[in-house]
Amino acid sequence: MSESTASGVRGISVASAFAGMRSAAPVRFRAGCPDCRGAFELAAGALRLAIGASSRTTFYSFTCPDCGAAVRKPAGDRIVELLTGGGVRTLRLHSP
Repeated sequence: MSESTASGVRGISVASAFAGMRSAAPVRFRAGCPDCRGAFELAAGALRLAIGASSRTTFYSFTCPDCGAAVRKPAGDRIVELLTGGGVRTLRLHSP
């Protein structure tokens, strides 16, 4: 941006506008394994969310980092909101 002579307002550069901003910390989700009872945190990339036509077909899944088990858990509205807001990849199993 440059200085505006008509209004007398001085513009700022993009670099100076964003100076001092820090990157946001990556979102981590707490999870647990029903097989080995391990408790851990997972990055959004380690989770998958499937949204089905009903609450019975809406779930999230991940692989347990402790024992390697494939874990699938039901996802209610609040879980869906948190996971989608946190960047978890989503697969729609039905059309809206």
